[in-house]
Amino acid sequence: MDIISLIVFIAVGALAGWLAGNIMKGRGFGLIGNIIVGILGAILGGFIFGLLNVITGGLFGAIIMATIGAIILLFIISLVKRA
Repeated sequence: MDIISLIVFIAVGALAGWLAGNIMKGRGFGLIGNIIVGILGAILGGFIFGLLNVITGGLFGAIIMATIGAIILLFIISLVKRA
């Protein structure tokens, strides 16, 4: 992975974390926390979409996939925090 790919991955994760924090109102972790959740959500989303054999194309598909992964991660974190 070259430096440009890493920067794009972090930017997509940051955007996905911000979107997920806005979608899941009250479950966000602030700016830095949402960026971290977005990056981890991008990894989770890629794993889930890979298991389901769903192909996402381009930057828009990557953002959607990462946002869905971040929403799932925020939901799981909220369940753990409640328990």
